[in-house]
Amino acid sequence: MELYHVIVVGGGPGGLAAAAAAKSNGAARVLLLEREEQTGGILNQCIHDGFGLRRYREQLSGPEYALRAVAEAIDAGVEMKTGCMVTQVTSENGIHCVTAVGRRGLAVYQSRTVIFATGCRERTRGAISIPGSRPAGVFTAGVAQNLVNMQRIMVGRRIVILGSGDIGLIMARRLTIEGAKVLAVVEVMPSPGGLARNITQCLDDFGIPLYLKHTVSKIIGKDRVTAVEISEVNDRQELIPGSASTMECDTLILSVGLIPENEIAGAAAVQLDERTNGALTDRFLQTNIPGIFSCGNARRVTDLVDFVSEQGETAGINAVRYIAGEPMLQWDDGVENTMLKGLPAPGSVTCTLCPNGCQITVGQGDTVEGNRCGRGKAFAIQEMRSPERILTTTVRAQGRVVAVRSDRPVKRAELQTLVSLIHGQKVALPVYPGQILLQNVGENSVNIIAEHAAER
Repeated sequence: MELYHVIVVGGGPGGLAAAAAAKSNGAARVLLLEREEQTGGILNQCIHDGFGLRRYREQLSGPEYALRAVAEAIDAGVEMKTGCMVTQVTSENGIHCVTAVGRRGLAVYQSRTVIFATGCRERTRGAISIPGSRPAGVFTAGVAQNLVNMQRIMVGRRIVILGSGDIGLIMARRLTIEGAKVLAVVEVMPSPGGLARNITQCLDDFGIPLYLKHTVSKIIGKDRVTAVEISEVNDRQELIPGSASTMECDTLILSVGLIPENEIAGAAAVQLDERTNGALTDRFLQTNIPGIFSCGNARRVTDLVDFVSEQGETAGINAVRYIAGEPMLQWDDGVENTMLKGLPAPGSVTCTLCPNGCQITVGQGDTVEGNRCGRGKAFAIQEMRSPERILTTTVRAQGRVVAVRSDRPVKRAELQTLVSLIHGQKVALPVYPGQILLQNVGENSVNIIAEHAAER
């Protein structure tokens, strides 16, 4: 059995960056194992823009970011196996045995080091114990995102979202653009959990109400959700008697937190944080088992994918240095969650051009305060006069679902009109990333381009 230098478990952005960095920094044999049929992880269903601002200095969609990360791993010479689920990792005498099940059955790989980049999963209704019946129409935000963006299945028409995490906020916008009515986003805490820019662009843009210090206290319905009961909570997050009201809806979406995915790591005797389930590491991203590292959301849930990739790079480099007995790089946890969360400052514009998320105010004569760069000034003035957004949606191409976006920002007020125009068009396969699929759509004559490939 041949010995790998580095095996990476997980083919999302952290795993791809770790594998590429390990190979580029001297590891002769690097293997990446991904349980899904394609690499890229959750990015493949995140068709909205806003990724890559730090890493690539561009606003990319999730699939576009994933394509770049995959290309970097391929160019570096990483060996990748998809449709390959890791079931066990054991360690003895400095060698780690990774057992995986794939298309050809069971396989065992040996390596000097292992990097866990297994991402995270969503908390479900069972984790938060909402009373009531158990009808159809209750989804986690990630499942709803997959259905809408990957399969073009609308999950409902009158929707309540519990939790103001970023995925929930983004789905509020996405569902509204696609024609649903999002009645409210309900948040038990006194401030939103998502980024300020998402409060602005996902809720404020579309007049979606945000109920802070409220929660869904009951789900109503037999076969399908017909309503939810919403109650106010006190500072101890206890229901306030007499505060309940009923909101008729057909769908409840849960955006109530993410949990690091570490079942395999835990079974391998990696120490986990009892509170978060994240892998515990030293400042070099190494776990309690020598030669086993953890990075990205498997270690700690992070706001931006750019930081997940950066941390993956550090883990990949350190795996190589561990083998060589060289000093390893330290990871600074302070850089991970620098984006502004919660409510935007009153009367301000939340800049989305870079991860700083500046809160900018525009005064008389276009005087601007709060921006850290000239681009922020221009953005804020444009935002006050005529807000523009990149449109992201999907089209059908001979039975396939293809994520698309406008080639430039369009007026915010035109987003839903453009979607209706795009959905009536027919697209032929094959489709290539960046290909112009529709030309001169809408009043502004924007082009609609593909975010990823789709073959016949």
